[in-house]
Amino acid sequence: MAMNQVGLLERAGEQSITKQRFDRFFLHSKEESIDYYAKAMKWAQEGFVDQFSSNDKPYSGLPHEDFTKLFNQTFNEILPENESSVETLFKNIGEIILKHSIVVSNPTCLAHLHCPPLSAALAAEVMISGTNQSMDSWDQSASATVVEEKMVRWLSNLYLKSNRADGVFTSGGTQSNFMGLLLARDRYLKKQLNWDAQKDGLPVEASKLRIFCSKDAHFTVRQSAFLLGLGEQAVISVETDSEHRMCVNDLDRCVKEATEQGLLPFAIVATAGTTDFGSIDPLAEVAKRANHYQMWFHVDAAYGGALMLSERHKHKLTGIDLADSLTVDFHKLFYQPISCGAFLVKDRSNFDFIKLNADYLNPEDDEETGIPNLVTKSIQTTRRFDALKLFVSFHALGRKTFADMIDYTISLARDTATVIEEEPDFELLNEPEINAVVFRYRPQGIERSNDSEWLNRLNGLIRTKLLEQGHSVLARTRVNKSVYLKLTLLNPRTTIEDIQSIVSQMKHLVQIEAHI
Repeated sequence: MAMNQVGLLERAGEQSITKQRFDRFFLHSKEESIDYYAKAMKWAQEGFVDQFSSNDKPYSGLPHEDFTKLFNQTFNEILPENESSVETLFKNIGEIILKHSIVVSNPTCLAHLHCPPLSAALAAEVMISGTNQSMDSWDQSASATVVEEKMVRWLSNLYLKSNRADGVFTSGGTQSNFMGLLLARDRYLKKQLNWDAQKDGLPVEASKLRIFCSKDAHFTVRQSAFLLGLGEQAVISVETDSEHRMCVNDLDRCVKEATEQGLLPFAIVATAGTTDFGSIDPLAEVAKRANHYQMWFHVDAAYGGALMLSERHKHKLTGIDLADSLTVDFHKLFYQPISCGAFLVKDRSNFDFIKLNADYLNPEDDEETGIPNLVTKSIQTTRRFDALKLFVSFHALGRKTFADMIDYTISLARDTATVIEEEPDFELLNEPEINAVVFRYRPQGIERSNDSEWLNRLNGLIRTKLLEQGHSVLARTRVNKSVYLKLTLLNPRTTIEDIQSIVSQMKHLVQIEAHI
């Protein structure tokens, strides 16, 4: 036997031994692999259930510095030289990390647009992570591609009601809003200036491009503007009415002024559910302006998009079907684990502005044979099969249950506003449109109730103390330089009794801390 053949056989034997060493770390058909996976899942589940999901507080109250010390003591190495016991590892993660995490499913965790995830969706996450599909090309996802396309078609029919509509799943509102303004910019440049931004970059006229949104729109409109090379100065903020909705008369004024100054208005962003107040801009009226001024109409419905499932509240989204593009998040009122969102367009041909082909990923001849490679619709390449968890949730609950949960939280928000309004030492700032309630503690009958700096410190302290005590997690925001507290009532397990308990705890805290 030739020497090189002997060497190959020796190396094959060595590789076989090495392979056997690695086998158990990956999930496949061998018994040892399946046993390792099952035990790892069991230990992870035990740590999760024992230390996180069964926690009766929204937070342990452990300060940042103390947790950092605790973590360093337990995990003194990030990458140990040798293997660790997986059972011990997950036990420590449960007792150290999960025990001191924010429990988003707790009824008094009410700070942000951060929902309790559905158990069916959590189970779907196991399938998503286990199969590890990448949604960029058919040969990396196969059946997953079909499922996402089916989900996108259903969503397009629900919101945009056009057989030309299309979309793609995204990481959430930030990415979706960016994509909307990216397509808006490049379509304007192509149609109005005969300029191909994909090939030639930005023309000198780009400094004149302008985007219009309400002053309460999400910060990602400004973020998108500077990421697109237009600068924050490209965003013109439109005044809002007493309900924090875009004022269309002021929109007319802003567009007129911009045009007279030789600027180039190209996009209007309406918000269906502002972060602080849950306010919904007058979509139909804004759509009329966008059509009149020949501007791209993007709707950021990351928060409020779920209202389309509710017979009682979907009328609030009248006009959403007139959007050129749309953002909707499922890790808010659709109760999905982070991250899960979608970006939809009225006319699928607009995806051509971001389309690129690569021979190693999505060759052009795939299109000729009808093979779908979803990367042509996304600014992401590697992308998770998030459509599966929404699909599972839809089937597990059905539309009526989703609608009932949404309706309940909106009703709870109104009841909460009533409770706060009836308290003489509380100041309610908004009548909730969806389920965000903004207010502050403002004690009556004392001179300091008119001291804005003292009120800001007082309300900031209330939030901090409630968090440290593990009683509740509230949000803090600023309106006209004043600090306000916010309850974001996404959790259908929260009751009015929980709200009353939070109010009582606030009043008790103020009595103790009245010296500030």
